[in-house]
Amino acid sequence: MTDTAREFDLVLFGATGAAGRVTARHLAATAPPHLRIALAGRSLTRLQSLTLELGEAAEGWPLVALDATDEDAVRNLAGRTRVVVTTVGPYVKYGAALLAACAEAGTDYCDITGEVLFVHRAIAAHHATAQGTGARIVPACGFDSVPSDLGVLLTAEAARADGARLGRTRLAVRSFRGSLGGGTVDTLRTQVDEVTRDKGARRIMRDPWALAEGGRPPRAKEPTASGDGQTTSGPSGVRGLVAGAVKASPVKRDADNGHFTGPFVMAAFNTRIVARSASLLGYGPDFRYVEYTDFGGGPAGAVTAGATSVGLLAALAGMAFPPTRVLLDRVLPKPGEGPDEETQAKGRFRFEITGEASNGARYRTTVAAPYDPGFSGTAVMLGQAALALAEDGDRLPDATGVLTPATAIGMPLVERLREHRFTFETERLPD
Repeated sequence: MTDTAREFDLVLFGATGAAGRVTARHLAATAPPHLRIALAGRSLTRLQSLTLELGEAAEGWPLVALDATDEDAVRNLAGRTRVVVTTVGPYVKYGAALLAACAEAGTDYCDITGEVLFVHRAIAAHHATAQGTGARIVPACGFDSVPSDLGVLLTAEAARADGARLGRTRLAVRSFRGSLGGGTVDTLRTQVDEVTRDKGARRIMRDPWALAEGGRPPRAKEPTASGDGQTTSGPSGVRGLVAGAVKASPVKRDADNGHFTGPFVMAAFNTRIVARSASLLGYGPDFRYVEYTDFGGGPAGAVTAGATSVGLLAALAGMAFPPTRVLLDRVLPKPGEGPDEETQAKGRFRFEITGEASNGARYRTTVAAPYDPGFSGTAVMLGQAALALAEDGDRLPDATGVLTPATAIGMPLVERLREHRFTFETERLPD
């Protein structure tokens, strides 16, 4: 498809929501002037107000008013642009029609979902279609799961450069400060509802290989690619999922530094995305992957790790129990709500990924950024993923279908993020 074959190069859908607004600001500040960008959302009035806020850079950007559930409208939108980037979630409720339309139209697509069920259904229904039309469908282009996915990619490439393949790999959250938005809460609420009423959804959520091409590899043993040890046995419903999440990263001491570690709330999704990348890129038959949070040493680290584990269990159980859910709904952020710029400016994160390779070597990749992970940081990751799809052409991996950030964009996205104050550094550790 030539650059002029369609009306737009890139459409940002959901531009007036909390995540959409910061993404729109990032695009206005960084997109090349020649790129034909349009903003889309439910309210034309709100879109017009947003363009005034964005200033001269967005002057003249076309505006498209439509509803995410209007299949004819989203099909028309997908046919008018080369790339769609969407922040309209929960995606399992509002994202299916747009993703399907992009797969059918051969339109590249990226989003910021953190929903295993949405990605699983997209793979089952649209992977083959997108391969046929040449579309790159790229879920999880925000904090879920760009740092994890690209960090493990770099670690695997370092091992590959030494003639080895990646085995046991761990991601430790060394530093994290971020804000909770209404979209994240609504997504969690929706996923809890799905697994509460649907046994099939519970089986998918509990399967560490749910998103991997071909499912569980023949040589896979526990711990699995997610490192969580979850199986389809044990407690059912939300209780079983939470028990599995806590079992994934129990409170324990890291043998390398003596720090206490515990669960990382994003691990249940990130590990599945990384497992899909591993299956598509061939990280190795012995690849295993786990994510956890480093809470530091001493009594304070032990207490914080334990409290976090209990808090995760209580929060998810509270979402599933109607009386406590009513109370939580009163105090948690509403859909469309997010932190102010001053709060976002205090955000940061730093991950360390350690991989053991088949040659006996160990590699460490540091991924860090001075941004609020779920808002300003996600805006940079999503915006640059969209710009890479629109601009980087032959530099992108030769892959189509329902993919991941590592398999669809890979190094061009790493390079773009480095230009925006992200750290991606890989080293071989001393023997």
